Amino acid sequence: MKKVNKTLLPGFIVPNILIISAIAITRYLIGPSKPGVLVFSEFVILPVLMGILSSWFWKTVPLKTATRVGYSVFNGLIAIVLSFFFLREGTICLIIVSPLIFVFVVTGAFIGKAMFNKNNQTLNVSFVSLLLVVFAADSLSEHHYENMVSDEVIINATPDKIWKNVVAFDKIKKPNEYWLFNIGMPSPSQTTVTGYRNGAGRKCIFSNGYTFDEKIVTFEPDKNLTFDITAQPHDPEIMEHIDIQRGQFLLKDNGNGTTTLTGNSWYSLKVFPVWYYDLWAESITRNVHLRVMDHIKVLSETNKCCFHL
Repeated sequence: MKKVNKTLLPGFIVPNILIISAIAITRYLIGPSKPGVLVFSEFVILPVLMGILSSWFWKTVPLKTATRVGYSVFNGLIAIVLSFFFLREGTICLIIVSPLIFVFVVTGAFIGKAMFNKNNQTLNVSFVSLLLVVFAADSLSEHHYENMVSDEVIINATPDKIWKNVVAFDKIKKPNEYWLFNIGMPSPSQTTVTGYRNGAGRKCIFSNGYTFDEKIVTFEPDKNLTFDITAQPHDPEIMEHIDIQRGQFLLKDNGNGTTTLTGNSWYSLKVFPVWYYDLWAESITRNVHLRVMDHIKVLSETNKCCFHL
């Protein structure tokens, strides 16, 4: 048993050291020009390489499929822990990225198993070299992605009863329902304004004190409030990897005593692959919308007006 453990150990240590070092060096070289950008190769190519490297060290050890999967997941977990301590990634970010890491480390482990069973050194070196070239090219390439998320709620009140609650409101006291908010992600808490006009300043304050500075660019009472984000907090969590650019509330009088309130947000995403991370970005943005809009609904339907100048 001790001999097997010693044989397995390099398959955990060496790949993690090499992969974490590669990410750290890449961020050091390109980080200043692309702050907060995390390319798809960091979550796809490098985990595949990690799995392949592990399989090289384990090639003489007979591993059952379930065991190989378990070891590979553990390898991914080590990489996630190292990212927390040495790359200073946030806990929630690591929770979000973990499924991607696990899937591609396991994929790489089985690719490596097939490669080393065939023992075709030319093919093996060529394949690994190709992955490294893709990683380098991806790291140096431009990455840009923008999206808009839109949500609606029906409020049993007319636009004139809703408007001031849209522009600004006091602290939301309702307990969080979204699971990411419940495990520590900041949730929207309060909004203040410096005036009711175009050009006025607006602040969106989150539960941990994070504040988004905003400027009202469209002020059409009872119809349209649009604001640009002029400054946002940056931390190791979500806010470092997404730029919120603009927000908007539209009110539509339904003619029957109700109003359709639409919330829109525009953002640019700085983590890739988009097909994975934008699912999370949309979900988070949508739940920010709904928490705020549900609060506006409650205030308006109970005929309360909560705002600060």
